[in-house]
Amino acid sequence: MAHKYCYLFSEGNANMRELLGGKGANLAEMTNIGLPVPQGFTITTEACTQYYEDGGISDEIMAEINEYIVKMEGITGKKFGDKENPLLVSVRSGARASMPGMMDTILNLGLNETVVNTIAEKSNNPRWAWDCYRRFIQMYSDVVMEVGKKYFEELIDEMKAKKGVTQDVELNADDLKELAGQFKAEYKAKIGTDFPDDPKEQLIGAIKAVFRSWDNPRANVYRRDNDIPFSWGTAVNVQSMAFGNMGDDCGTGVAFTRDPATGEKKLMGEFLTNAQGEDVVAGVRTPMPIQQMAETFPEAFAQFKEVCQTLENHYHDMQDMEFTVENKKLYMLQTRNGKRTAQAALKIACDLVDEGMKTEAEAVAMIDPRNLDTLLHPQFDTKALKAATPIGKGLGASPGAACGKVVFTADDAVEWAAKGEKVVLVRLETSPEDITGMKAAQGILTVRGGMTSHAAVVARGMGECCVSGCGDIKMDEANKKFELGGKTFKEGDAISIDGTTGNIYDGIIPTVDAQIAGEFGRIMAWADKYRTLKVRTNADTPADAKKARELGAEGIGLCRTEHMFFEADRIAAFREMICSDTVEGREAALAKIEPMQQGDFEALYEALEGNPVTIRFLDPPLHEFVPTEEADIKALAQAQGKSVEDIKNIIASLHEFNPMMGHRGCRLAVTYPEIAAMQTKAVIKAAINVKKNHPDWNVKPEIMIPLVGDVKELKYVKKVVVETADAVIAEAGADLKYEVGTMIEIPRAALTADEIAKNADFFCFGTNDLTQMTYGFSRDDAGKFLGAYYDKKIFENDPFAKLDQAGVGKLMEMAIKLGKPANPKLHCGICGEHGGDPTSVEFCHKIGLDYVSCSPFRVPIARLAAAQAAIADKK
Repeated sequence: MAHKYCYLFSEGNANMRELLGGKGANLAEMTNIGLPVPQGFTITTEACTQYYEDGGISDEIMAEINEYIVKMEGITGKKFGDKENPLLVSVRSGARASMPGMMDTILNLGLNETVVNTIAEKSNNPRWAWDCYRRFIQMYSDVVMEVGKKYFEELIDEMKAKKGVTQDVELNADDLKELAGQFKAEYKAKIGTDFPDDPKEQLIGAIKAVFRSWDNPRANVYRRDNDIPFSWGTAVNVQSMAFGNMGDDCGTGVAFTRDPATGEKKLMGEFLTNAQGEDVVAGVRTPMPIQQMAETFPEAFAQFKEVCQTLENHYHDMQDMEFTVENKKLYMLQTRNGKRTAQAALKIACDLVDEGMKTEAEAVAMIDPRNLDTLLHPQFDTKALKAATPIGKGLGASPGAACGKVVFTADDAVEWAAKGEKVVLVRLETSPEDITGMKAAQGILTVRGGMTSHAAVVARGMGECCVSGCGDIKMDEANKKFELGGKTFKEGDAISIDGTTGNIYDGIIPTVDAQIAGEFGRIMAWADKYRTLKVRTNADTPADAKKARELGAEGIGLCRTEHMFFEADRIAAFREMICSDTVEGREAALAKIEPMQQGDFEALYEALEGNPVTIRFLDPPLHEFVPTEEADIKALAQAQGKSVEDIKNIIASLHEFNPMMGHRGCRLAVTYPEIAAMQTKAVIKAAINVKKNHPDWNVKPEIMIPLVGDVKELKYVKKVVVETADAVIAEAGADLKYEVGTMIEIPRAALTADEIAKNADFFCFGTNDLTQMTYGFSRDDAGKFLGAYYDKKIFENDPFAKLDQAGVGKLMEMAIKLGKPANPKLHCGICGEHGGDPTSVEFCHKIGLDYVSCSPFRVPIARLAAAQAAIADKK
């Protein structure tokens, strides 16, 4: 049989996500379990991939689409373009992973003037018929032909002003007919051809537009942020229309079986009478709460509540559903596992375990680790909040606290944030093209839209605070100002918003760190039960180390000692060391720093209470420490008894063309072994002191030599470390064990790991540098050209944020396979920023690392990701 590219809803099921996309698979599943679903068919994700390969829809796929149109006409008893019983359809995208608001939808396809007159007469409802047509022209022009929405919205606003009305629903059939004419004229003016009348031509245009939208800029940004490969493609769902806009016995709604903000087990959603689906989601009209539907549509509401129960019992998860009521009859248009805030995700997971719907392992597996980020985000200080009076209130659409300066456009948000300003993006409503500005802002405030509007859904996914639908705001976007609570806010004025309550405050309200308890603790305890990877933290200060311990870190995987040199009382001494001409001069300068370094390490050991601490010796090139200000250069010259000219010459001599590959890491210790000796003394003396005060703690320092590329480098520096350490231990008459290991961050170290392992107690992969050296990218400059790589699909994500498993990962795997047989006691970890990225953590589990190390706030993310990797492994 030839390859199959189309499936009727009755031919698919929920397990066919990869082929039918999430929406198509769930429409098929709902059909199978007997729910009222308007019938149709799905064009597969493979057809999308083929479309990109062929540069269009092939004859083979086109023939199959035509065959399925005929099948659909047979099932519905309606025909495209028919004068008696015309078929009207919606065309929607549906990728494997849910991408809210990222892809484009077209409703009421199949209309032309003949069909409009037919349905107007048959339904005895001309207003409805012309409303459908003007919507279709608007959506088709926008989505398929890329004529901007705003032109049409301006025409609608002019018509409303002319008629002296404020709502679209107040326009009558003649007004809408006139609008349809104006829309078609606008289309012709912009495109140069007449608006298409042939339903099949319309359908093919719409299908191509959905395929194209898989590669639009906002879909690409969303995919990069959510690890969705371009190769997956999107499916297209062609579904017969159910009409929510035929009058007051019709309506449309969006609902969740549990509250997506809190996780509470209660039906939550919104409903609009006499409307179509996009009215609710786009936030153009502010809808009523779903409970009020019981008064207007008692039968449909009762049936809907049953459907909710059926779906939740079937999927064992919170469902997000879209539905339409046509002449009081309920139709289900889609269901999916609902997007939820992190708080809600934890509560729902725990509740489902308590309700017997999920096992503990399943509960751990269903939470997106990246979402935990939001729980660890600041909230407003309660005292300050009590003292403050809200100036307005919207819907608390995505929790958290945000304060900053008001900006009115996404571009301004990006520009101001780049200058280090904290901003709050205030919009009439957000649209998908605002995504970069939404990411750059601390929070989002919108005038229109409900809990299911674009702003709300996207903000929840990003873990960003959002207040939507504050209708009291008088917005003047053109002049960048708005009025609220009797005050005019201009660009740059300070504002605070509370995404949990929806309250809006004038000025800046102080925030406090989040508190973690309850369900978070339960899920984390389950995660710790299943994971085999240990999780450490990257921390240079006792405060960071303490925070990480609270969040479950089991040690420090990377303490960067250079940060300690930059403090005001030490930088002067370190600069003296750099400018000294003799070993004695350098040793004298370093002797001033040693007691301070020792104090730092003692504080870290105290904070870690006997858990492992890995201390990386000095890594950056020396030029990073020298003064740049004239006054500082003078002071250094005086201290050294040298002329300003001499000091400037020394500084100039430190300049390197490529400092990231220059005189840094173990290369400094080879040139100036006295630096390694001083750091060793500080590490060992600190450990001896802390062990004396806490004899029951297992204090065993791990000294890490950075940037080793050749085993002889490691041997040389290790000899300095061991001789110094053993002398200090002997002198103190102490019994202290310590380890000396290395960072694997140069490809050559991975390739010769068997040699290096014989001389190292541990390996730690510094994947930031390893990525940089493997690709030959400078991580400080790559950002300037990576954008072009994303656009041209050379890269799907930033290799510095998400580990390149094919290249860098292969080097890591090779280092472990070579290293462990050469030294069976060797332990291995990762301490680049990748240690907190869930997909990278999964890879680390797979290749057999012992631990990952990441920044303190990512520790819970890594713990959960490690558990999920172990659970998936068992499967």
